[in-house]
Formats: sequence, structure tokens, C-alpha cells
Amino acid sequence: MKEMETRIRQMAKDLLAQKKVDQVVGFCQGSLAAVTRPFLARNPKEAEHLVFNCNCRMNLATFVPGLKGRTGIVAKGCDSRNLVIQMTENRVKREDLYIIGVPCSGMADKNKLRAAAGGWDLIRVNDRGEQIEVETTQGTTHTLSRQDLLQDNCVTCIRHNPVIYDALAGPAVPEPDLLDRFADVTAVQKMDPGEKQAYFQHLLKDCIRCYACRDACPLCYCPTCFVDESSPQWVGKTPDPVDVTTYHLVRAFHDTGRCTDCGACEAACPMNIRVRSFTRKTIMDCVNHFGEEAGLNPDQRPVLDRFQVNDPNDFFR
Repeated sequence: MKEMETRIRQMAKDLLAQKKVDQVVGFCQGSLAAVTRPFLARNPKEAEHLVFNCNCRMNLATFVPGLKGRTGIVAKGCDSRNLVIQMTENRVKREDLYIIGVPCSGMADKNKLRAAAGGWDLIRVNDRGEQIEVETTQGTTHTLSRQDLLQDNCVTCIRHNPVIYDALAGPAVPEPDLLDRFADVTAVQKMDPGEKQAYFQHLLKDCIRCYACRDACPLCYCPTCFVDESSPQWVGKTPDPVDVTTYHLVRAFHDTGRCTDCGACEAACPMNIRVRSFTRKTIMDCVNHFGEEAGLNPDQRPVLDRFQVNDPNDFFR
């Protein structure tokens, strides 16, 4: 992974030095060992701060719209798919981007990293590719398999390589052939109505309505979110279970046909709520009923954003 990071830095330096871009959006090390943060490099010297490792969980497509000039962006597979969505929805123009594509083997789950530290604070996380080393304040070092630390969305991801790019920062990685990538959704669907209600009530019981999931999502860019509307007020701002459930359900439907399952929402949640339980269902339905996934074709509108005479109508009774 260090080689990939070195190539990203060099590519960013060259782009900035040759004035091919005005800035490069990437990651830099955060204040905690297992955290990176978005970083905007505007000159070759600042590009030295760019990093890429198993802690780059954020979707950088969130930070591109609104930037002036031509922008370079470090894009994983899911980031690139969200850039496609933003192009389709006229948020960004392809000619204004230089996409540094990064083949990705998956990001480490922040909670699994903490668990690996055995209750001690992390002082360093070393990404060794197939293995990840975790150093703790106890003075111990634990070496674990990357597969055992992956975020849930990375476990079921079948688009590890960028779908659109100007240059790759490394060789493409194999795409997995998963037998049942929606087993989690099917398990919930098999529950009876009472079990489903209890499942979702338990899922959302700790939600504090901080909207970190919304702010991390590259699809949530309405000028005024429906939860912030006051005339009319669509949903209350209290932690009442009805208001909380309404927020999550409406947000999931808003993202239907657009969500790439990048996992940024769950990675940002301070309460560790599995909010993807809502959006995963919509992704599965788009695959099963329309045969499509979001962010693969910049010339094709999302499935709920267009009409075709052969659209499936089995939901009419």
C-alpha cells in the first residue's frame, strides 16, 4: 500500500507542477491513528501530505462540487461511481476533473480496529496490504488479516476498481464473484412484520439525529434538506422514534437508484448505527427489478429518474 501512496503523491505533484489541475482532493493523516481526513493540495509541496491506506473510508466525491478550476481527485471504486452520478446530475463536469483512480482492496472497519487493540488506544495502524498491523499504547503490536478487518460494505463490494479515471495509481485488483451479496437483506425480508418492526426499532434506538450520515453522503446535496424545512415542516427534529424512522426511510428512498453502497454513512456515524440496512434493500431491488446499479454509466439517468415503457410493474396490484 505504501507504493500506491507514493505513486499518488507523485501523480499529484506532477499535475500541480504542470498546471494541469488547480487542486487535488485526497486524504491526509488525521489526528487519530485510525483516521484520515479529506485534504486539498494546491501546490506540489502540499501534495507531500497525501496518504492512502486502509483508513481512507470517506467518499471524496462529496467534496468536489463547488471547487473552482480543474480538480484532481483520488478516487476509489465507490468514489468514482459517485462522480459518475454527480456528472449525470450536473453537479460536476467531466472536463473539470482529473481522476486518479485507485484500485482498492477494501477499508478497515474503525470498530474492528479498536477491538483488535484489546481495549487499548491505537497509536499506529500500518497497512501492509493483505495484512494490517495495529500498535497500541500498551506497547503491543497485533498483525491481522485485512479480510478480517474489512467494513461490511467492502465485504460485499464487487467494484473494487474505478469505473472511470484518467490514470491509475496501481494495477487493477481482482473483482470478487460473490454468491449472495444481499444475504443480509434477504434475512430481514424473511422476518414477519412484528420481527421487522422490532429489528428496525432496535437498529435506530441510539440515533441522536446528528445527520453525520447525511453530511458524509455524496448524494445528499439538496439546498435545503427535508428535515430542515420549516414551511411546511415535513418531520419533527426530536429524537422521537417516529421522527427518527421517518428521517432514515425518506433519506433511503431519496438515494434509491443512486446509492453506490460506499459505506461513508456508517463510517461517519458516531453511534455505530448500521444505516446501510435501509439503502441495501433499495440497491437489491434496483438490481433485481431493473438490472442496474448506480454510477456505472454517465450517459444513463438513475432508474427512478426516468420512465421507460418496459419498466417492471409487478408492484401494482
